[in-house]
Amino acid sequence: MFDPRNILVIDFGQLGDVVLSLPALGAIQKRFPRARITVAVGKPGAEVVGLSGFADETLVVDRVALRDGFKPLSIFRLFKLVKDVREKKFDFVIDLHSLSETNLLGFLSGAPKRLYSRRPGRSLDYLANFHPPPPVETDHRKRHLIDRYLDVLIPLEVENADRLPALKTRLSDAVALERILVKAKADAGVPLVGLFPGAGHPSRRWPLEQFASLADFLIRNDQVKILVFLGPEERAFIKDILQQFPPSIVILDQLTIPQLAAAQARLAAFVSNDTGPMHIAAAVGTPVVLLLDKRAPESYLPQGDRHRVIYNSVISDISVDEVYVATRSILAAGRTATLFAS
Repeated sequence: MFDPRNILVIDFGQLGDVVLSLPALGAIQKRFPRARITVAVGKPGAEVVGLSGFADETLVVDRVALRDGFKPLSIFRLFKLVKDVREKKFDFVIDLHSLSETNLLGFLSGAPKRLYSRRPGRSLDYLANFHPPPPVETDHRKRHLIDRYLDVLIPLEVENADRLPALKTRLSDAVALERILVKAKADAGVPLVGLFPGAGHPSRRWPLEQFASLADFLIRNDQVKILVFLGPEERAFIKDILQQFPPSIVILDQLTIPQLAAAQARLAAFVSNDTGPMHIAAAVGTPVVLLLDKRAPESYLPQGDRHRVIYNSVISDISVDEVYVATRSILAAGRTATLFAS
């Protein structure tokens, strides 16, 4: 019986990808309860894995510097990473994301057994040696990423895994967040609605002025407090947000990933472009209004029936009215649930 005791899981996706890998990480932990599990992951993703409780250790890797950095320095970093990995003497490597560099890392790890996702044109999965191999990835725009990660585990006879990513927040982060909200006078007992106006590419961003109009509608009509979340890439928006948004909003731009999760767990709704923070909000149980252009694949949508997804051919053509109606329906559902629970 295959019973590894020291497993390396390579999980080099971006922040949202790592959130969507949580069902697979949980399934690995459940399948090998006596094993020590280390997850190699980027820095933001490492904080997500830490919150999940599905790993004994994270190995934080700057995957962008490895791939795109100054070549001699990248090679040095890669050799150092390989040295660190070899010293840990893993007996099994699972590569969920499967890029050529991650497949190579697994091969050089010295682990006697290697199971890799098979991604034609992107992976070097011939470096894997686990039999039988997992199915070849097909139709990545249709098959959900959660299922593609779970497909990698089919040779391990993992069945009926829980598909919903779930994160628990920590008391220390909730306490730190409460201090921030009290200081910003955002703890008045009214519903909190979060907005995330950023995205990795301008074509995936709903215009800032439309987010501002949405905030104005919600404040005037629904008596909510608006929290605007910004990551490091969105801090350049602060000046425009202060000019365009209602003055009562609270901008949260200095949160750690665990504090972000704690904040999102407090929200009645989270309105967002297609981003990693959107996936964290869904994972802590907050209903999401997701704004997408029609080119976006279905394979990254948040799972569950509490969310609303609004498409248009061009994201800027999504109307404020559409988003307001969707957000208000979530608020109404939450108020109804509270009424019946009381």
